[in-house]
Amino acid sequence: MNTLTGGLLVAIAGLVVLVEWGGEFAAPLLPWLVVLVTAILAVQVRPGRYAFVLVAAALTLALARFDPNWAGAAKKGLRTAAFIAAFFSALASLRSAAETSPSIRRGGRFLAQQPPGRRYLALTLGGQMFALLLNYGSIALLGSLATASANEEQDEEIRRHRMRRMLLAIQRAFTSTLPWSPLSFAVAISIALIPGASWAQAVIPGVVTSVLMAGTGWALDSIFKPRLSRPRPASAPPEGSWALLLPLVMLLAILVSSIVVLHFATGIRVVGLVMLIVPMIALSWVLLQTRQAEPGRRFGRRLSDYAFVELPKYRGEIVLLMMAGYIGTVGAPLLKPLLVGLGLDLSALPTSLVLISFVWIIPLAGQIGMNPILAVTLIAPLIPSAEALGVTPTAIIVAITSGWALSGVTSPFTATTLLIGSFARVSARHVGLRWNRAYALITALILSVWVFAYSTL
Repeated sequence: MNTLTGGLLVAIAGLVVLVEWGGEFAAPLLPWLVVLVTAILAVQVRPGRYAFVLVAAALTLALARFDPNWAGAAKKGLRTAAFIAAFFSALASLRSAAETSPSIRRGGRFLAQQPPGRRYLALTLGGQMFALLLNYGSIALLGSLATASANEEQDEEIRRHRMRRMLLAIQRAFTSTLPWSPLSFAVAISIALIPGASWAQAVIPGVVTSVLMAGTGWALDSIFKPRLSRPRPASAPPEGSWALLLPLVMLLAILVSSIVVLHFATGIRVVGLVMLIVPMIALSWVLLQTRQAEPGRRFGRRLSDYAFVELPKYRGEIVLLMMAGYIGTVGAPLLKPLLVGLGLDLSALPTSLVLISFVWIIPLAGQIGMNPILAVTLIAPLIPSAEALGVTPTAIIVAITSGWALSGVTSPFTATTLLIGSFARVSARHVGLRWNRAYALITALILSVWVFAYSTL
């Protein structure tokens, strides 16, 4: 079963890349492959994930009953699901290569061993670099290293504070990359949904959003340092130097420069470039790792393991993400008549209110279990066009990605809070609504001002 699942996911990824690069003849195959792989995955996942498939089927039946053009919406939803599966597969290939790299682990250990005065800032800046390569794997890697470092502390009070501050720095570093990273679902999905939007236009304001989020976290950590009941003992110096991060910096430079150069040279969407460049970098990295490896870990074996062992292990995440994209796409045509029936005309609302609402609605939706992909794909088609709102498409992207990033630190149903909670041995709700409550509220207010300011430029 894993061989078939992995083969279908690789085929979907290849066809999506082909379509992005102009091979439209492959597009009709994608909906059928998505239906097939979803049917296979649905019988392998736990009920919580399987429920998303049932909801998707129910919404399709409802759409077929009330909308004569339901087939077009369903095909669009299936193409969205195919894109999400392909994007996830591409990112997972880089994560697979990075997780077996000794230099990556040494760099992460160096960050986790920084002294208290600069540990949060080091984990914030370094964590952003790791997040670009490993995606959610950055939280798993740095979280495990941070936990191991904190557990070496003998004083229970210091150990508790250290673990909390380190894990929050790692989580906030990851979420602060979402508004601008070409490898984030927040950017990829938002740009795909908003006509006229592009990464090249959104990256600079996205970096501003990132700086505001990361800076707020650092400021709060610095201002509200925990007061210890006894003097803090001297910390041991970290092993190594900042030079340990040079391989990571070089790899990121190659990745980002390749995307930028090819985007302006070919005009192809950044997401289309990411889905080709990222696996190519991963393949090159694995080739370097296996050059001197024992026969059991040769290049061909690594590729086979990734496609038919590692990738199918993500079945739960893949089903959730694919169905979130499909449900949002299919649900939007059903929701729009309901809003009209209620007399709610979004085009009559002030533009600033529409944009700022994204900063708050997406995190609030996360509190009731709505994945950001589901929330955004459901809400974005309902808002008026950028031209009708009197703003640029980038202004809408800034608002959406701001809310998406805040959902990542507050929703008890996202992978970020679940992972951080597992390392800290507290609930995800505790992480999202207690540890991050003040941070989320203050950051939401700051980002609301930023969204409003950018929309008026």
